[in-house]
Amino acid sequence: MCFRKYWIFAITLFSAAAVFAADVSQPKHPSMADVLAASKSTDWRLLDPENTLYLELPRGRVVIELAPDFASNHVANVKALAREHYFDGLAILRVQENYVVQWGDPEAEKPDRARQILHAKRTLPAEFERALDPALPFTRLPDGDVYAPEVGFSGGFPVARDPKSGKMWLVHCYGMVGAGRDNPTDSGGGTELYVVIGQAPRQLDRNVTLLGRVVQGMELLTVLPRGTGALGFYEKAEQRLPIKAIQVAADVPVAERTELEIIRTDTPTFQALIESRRNRHEEWFHVAAGRIDVCNVPIPVRPASTRARP
Repeated sequence: MCFRKYWIFAITLFSAAAVFAADVSQPKHPSMADVLAASKSTDWRLLDPENTLYLELPRGRVVIELAPDFASNHVANVKALAREHYFDGLAILRVQENYVVQWGDPEAEKPDRARQILHAKRTLPAEFERALDPALPFTRLPDGDVYAPEVGFSGGFPVARDPKSGKMWLVHCYGMVGAGRDNPTDSGGGTELYVVIGQAPRQLDRNVTLLGRVVQGMELLTVLPRGTGALGFYEKAEQRLPIKAIQVAADVPVAERTELEIIRTDTPTFQALIESRRNRHEEWFHVAAGRIDVCNVPIPVRPASTRARP
């Protein structure tokens, strides 16, 4: 073989080896772990302390991110209730299997014994949906949905949209937080709150005001004993779990806050995360679903890195 032909052959082998090495180091079908490992600091955002609640229970803290873009009046009212210590000393009243955990005032139906409200409001007009706003970022899922024409994510929350009606709304996925109400739509205001702890009850969408979601501490709620009364209510006072306090994170000393950052849902990294969950290519999987439900897309949360803090 002449020198020229040998040199061309060597270059070809080297190029093929380089392509193979790159292919091995960069998997064609990255897992969610791969996507997160490759994420940049700009793919994450810090929780806003002014729109974060700490539900303090005997066994620890549940962190709730509020959604003022979708339920501004309820968010403001819940923060007002927290700031006047309305929830402190109240209790978890209801734990219904595969459904919700709910808390509030055990004496709410007794006017002479009910917890008094100082400055906040007891009831508000419902905020089941809001006008579709093109200014709000929306990452649409490519697959269909049973309950809405479009579903996806906006600001870290699962959202449905209907372009024909011009409306958008939060949806009842695992961990979502809503304001309990009676039959009239304006009978809730945030004095009773619930968290979804089971299969997504999407039939509740646009029937209850959703105002946030739990981003840390779900395990403190899901392990609670189930209520034996109707709808999972506790039948005896001693069964109820006391609430130590609910605080707005901005009111808590910085050293005592739970510093978290959440993946942004308006980035190519989040799009890659969605695809990694739509089509699972890890060795264990033999059939890729090729589609995903809005409530099956995880929104990763992690301790805030030092460089991300203000």
